[in-house]
Amino acid sequence: MPLNLVIIPTYNEKENIEKILKAVIAQSDDFDVLIVDDNSSDGTADIVKKMQTIYPDRIILIQRAGKLGLGTAYIEGFKFGLEHNYSFVYEMDADFSHNPADLQRMYEVLKSGQADVVVGSRYVKGGSVVNWPFDRRAISYGGSLYTRLITWMPVKDPTAGFIGYNAKVLAAIDLQKIQFVGYAFQIQMKFEAWSLGFVIKEIPIVFKDREEGVSKMSGSIVKEAAFGVLGMKIRRLFSRFS
Repeated sequence: MPLNLVIIPTYNEKENIEKILKAVIAQSDDFDVLIVDDNSSDGTADIVKKMQTIYPDRIILIQRAGKLGLGTAYIEGFKFGLEHNYSFVYEMDADFSHNPADLQRMYEVLKSGQADVVVGSRYVKGGSVVNWPFDRRAISYGGSLYTRLITWMPVKDPTAGFIGYNAKVLAAIDLQKIQFVGYAFQIQMKFEAWSLGFVIKEIPIVFKDREEGVSKMSGSIVKEAAFGVLGMKIRRLFSRFS
């Protein structure tokens, strides 16, 4: 049975993709990588295909017709992981803001049964953010506080995008109901797992802002998170009384 699947969504990541693939594969033979590419115009998918000739059993590529969003890319990856019987599935960025070396630490948490979901957290003791401007820090940390206030979820970094799941969590969540694409997607996945009674554990990471390529952050993503979290909580409250 395959063990670990690392999902990396991409859109125009030619500067980073070969390096991140090599870095993840170098961690262990137990880690396969799934690239979900949203029709990058810069040749990202072509680089992945070249890498597949070197690591034919370790790299999988799904090419999509257009820019369909981060959330839908992960959902597609989750479904692939479940269909192919991976034990543990991870979310990770392509730009080295998440350190591939931390995958081993996340794996140990899941394998040992300490938690069902492990979050690479910027906001627990030992975690930090490097090279972020003040406004990005304020938006991220403020969003985390806002989310915890609204949802009561005991996760200090609910918008984190470096996450590992036991496959049983993904099987239990109704993935068809996960409708968000950015920060709100990350929040909703954690909220659903927590609401179903799964154990979430945060481990400290150093989050380093990208050095190459272009950030995909936008005002619409922040707006989606702000209003999406409130709507998500309201729907959950109504469902309990219906």
